[in-house]
Amino acid sequence: MSSKLPVLVTGGAGYIGSHAVLALVDAGWPVAVIDNLSTGFRFAVPDGVPLYEGDIEDGALLARIFAEQGTRAIMHFAGSIVVPESVENPLKYYHNNTVKSRALIEAAVMAGVPHFIFSSTAATYGIPEVSPVSEDCPKLPINPYGMSKLMTETMLADTARAHAINYCALRYFNVAGADPQARSGQSTAGATHLIKVAVEAALGKRERVSVFGTDYATPDGTGVRDYIHVSDLAAAHVLALEALIADPATSLTMNCGYGRGFSVLEVLDAVDRVTNRRLERVMEPRRAGDPDSLISDNRRIKASLPWVPAHAELDTIIAHALQWERKLSEIRSQG
Repeated sequence: MSSKLPVLVTGGAGYIGSHAVLALVDAGWPVAVIDNLSTGFRFAVPDGVPLYEGDIEDGALLARIFAEQGTRAIMHFAGSIVVPESVENPLKYYHNNTVKSRALIEAAVMAGVPHFIFSSTAATYGIPEVSPVSEDCPKLPINPYGMSKLMTETMLADTARAHAINYCALRYFNVAGADPQARSGQSTAGATHLIKVAVEAALGKRERVSVFGTDYATPDGTGVRDYIHVSDLAAAHVLALEALIADPATSLTMNCGYGRGFSVLEVLDAVDRVTNRRLERVMEPRRAGDPDSLISDNRRIKASLPWVPAHAELDTIIAHALQWERKLSEIRSQG
């Protein structure tokens, strides 16, 4: 086990970032969070974890945090993540995801922070011609969200060649579920993630679930995706950090997924199974840019890290999402 260095988690009050904070705290790492709370929630940061409310573009604030916390590693989750919004407002995405990441990377270099883990995305591949998709497939993003993340990967690669810093870029597939202990979960109002939408519908928070496209080249005609439990994803970040510390000369880029997919209808059937009720489905036209199938080739992460997913069953992912959705109702009712 490597020594546990102080970690700064950007976007640590958000969905995936808050689960990474929990994983770090559970494993005994010293953690601090920076979040501007534009989409994050103060309640998502555990008691005892310092929360700096501010922006990762604020170099003076970052320098102060690094000094106060003795930061030696950064996990970077802060950013904008809504694909259709990125098409409508590309400059927002190039600012939030690329320009601000550049400022964060520069601050890390100036402060001598040696390790950097970046929350990237399968959107860097665009619409891949093969499935499962490996890390070596062409990176051809079809929207500003995917391009803004790919640009940050490129900045990290170039920076690691020029400075004493190593990094891991983790390309997420479809993240879902919630902390098994219901300490955090997907809390964003109006979220577009399928499992989030479906459990909201199962609890009566939505009337129905839209199915976008039924004519894909898949077994049942609906899009197939690789759904990964957010806590398994968070565990991968902690293992990646240990790998960076163990070998400072090496940087990594890896897919984060289970290497198997479920169709939209299979997911909705699973929600019916877990809740013992039938969701109303409404068939809608395809959305632009949705691939037929997007499944990770996860051989590299399995070979590089001792990563063994603990929550890979679809019904488990849904059950945890449902448990969190109920807890969220309680949190909101308490104001």
